[in-house]
Amino acid sequence: MAGIVLNQAIIMFILILVGAGCFKLNLLSKESISQISGLVLKVVNPIVILMAYQKEYKPELVHNLGRTFVLSLVSYLIAMAVAYLGIPEKENRETVIERFSCIYSNCGFMGIPLVMAMFGYDGVFYLTAFLTVFNALVWSHGVMQMSGEKSLKSLAKVLRSPAIIAIIIGMILFFAQIELPSVIAETFEEIGSLNSPLAMIVAGATIIQTDLLKVFRKPRVFYICFLKLLLIPVLTVLAFQLFPYDKTVEMTVLAAIAAPSAAICTMQCLNYHRNAAYASELFGVTTLFSIATMPLMMIIYESLL
Repeated sequence: MAGIVLNQAIIMFILILVGAGCFKLNLLSKESISQISGLVLKVVNPIVILMAYQKEYKPELVHNLGRTFVLSLVSYLIAMAVAYLGIPEKENRETVIERFSCIYSNCGFMGIPLVMAMFGYDGVFYLTAFLTVFNALVWSHGVMQMSGEKSLKSLAKVLRSPAIIAIIIGMILFFAQIELPSVIAETFEEIGSLNSPLAMIVAGATIIQTDLLKVFRKPRVFYICFLKLLLIPVLTVLAFQLFPYDKTVEMTVLAAIAAPSAAICTMQCLNYHRNAAYASELFGVTTLFSIATMPLMMIIYESLL
């Protein structure tokens, strides 16, 4: 399995280089990158999720979906513990941004392509549980941290999230055993195939806008990368020993939690007038390093297994 992940990581890296090259050659602008990102998040990702539910009902699938919820919650508890203990409050430090970047991963952009490569739609089916937990937390805990307000008003946005809408519709179709007409299913398959290339091209075009040479001179960035890409995933793997579930379930959760920092951190920084440039730097560097660390986590998982 580690070989499949490594192969996918190389493909993702090449696509990231393509995205960076397109931006440098002015084939992509900041505006078009934003538009493509919105297309992936609001159209392509939800369609991939919806198609993951187009399968025959089996009790084991439902049981594993529930187990994925459990492991997703466990992984987030670990991430929060590491973020709050490893990044204490300190004056003149971007504590909120660093904690947010450690806790929340780019599980949709990076997680879906990787899980699809490893397990196909079965993996994406289980990943929907992680995405549900992610959306619920990022629009409650995450927004409260960014805004500094203890309000749950943003929770309403969870239900309006395209990913959550796709999960709800998909579950209805799954439990009612309703199959989409073949022409629609085939069309959705074609759209879903755009997920990996578009997501990685956007990541590459975003990373190239960051002055990586300047960022690499900041030791603090490497510390955050260590927490996000190595410590949290390793602790999650160790926690799996307490919850011995199906291998597909465990590796799906691991792929999601080991993904780089969430792109939504930069968006929320812009929204709440925080240091969006620093959030973008963390996103760029963790995305770059994750090409190596995500396969490494799979190797560690399989060696322990």
